[in-house]
Amino acid sequence: MSALLQTEGLTSGYGSTTVLRDVSLTVRTGEVTCLLGRNGVGKSTLLKTVMGLLPLQSGRVLTDEVDLSGVPPYRRARTGFAYVPQGREILPQLTVEENIHLGAFAAGGEPDDELENELFIYFPDLKRMLRRRGGNLSGGQQQQLAIARALMGRPKLLILDEPTEGIQPNLVTLIRGVVTDLNRKHGLSVLLVEQKIGFAREIGHAYTILDRGQVVAQGRMETLDEAVIRAHLEVS
Repeated sequence: MSALLQTEGLTSGYGSTTVLRDVSLTVRTGEVTCLLGRNGVGKSTLLKTVMGLLPLQSGRVLTDEVDLSGVPPYRRARTGFAYVPQGREILPQLTVEENIHLGAFAAGGEPDDELENELFIYFPDLKRMLRRRGGNLSGGQQQQLAIARALMGRPKLLILDEPTEGIQPNLVTLIRGVVTDLNRKHGLSVLLVEQKIGFAREIGHAYTILDRGQVVAQGRMETLDEAVIRAHLEVS
């Protein structure tokens, strides 16, 4: 199975502060890779660097063996990367419909009515709220909107930063079902940052664990055993 995304020796951070050091990670085509680690170890920094929102200090970011290291974020979106950041970052003054359509524009296309209706099957609440401003939605509704916006661009890689954070259990179940269905039926590749180990085990094919900005463990999801969890994920 080919590698859709690879980071090779990636080092990055904020200004003169280095957060990630020599991080190598692979997301295989058609798989869900879970990026795990305690708070503050650099997981969100890695996603931002993959998207080009933070500059590389060294190393490379590749998709299908094409080097994206100097490519700006808008062009990475047009190569098929869709990013749902922690905190959702929907545009509060725009309507639900306008926010969704932004996903198509970001990918260099136009809104597709057929795809939009498919998304409403996954997220029926959004169809009832099309004219409502994004800022008037609950946190869980905004998370659905942010994911729908990303999917409107027909991505080949969906990048999710803690999509279950701060939302109620029924919406966690909904998001798990949506991501699993899109992966299994349509081969959508996913890079997922997640704190809930059970969620990661249910949804993921592979995992990479960060600690202090470096990779400390990675492998197939079935190898994520209690010893690895105790060593790298439990809060001491």
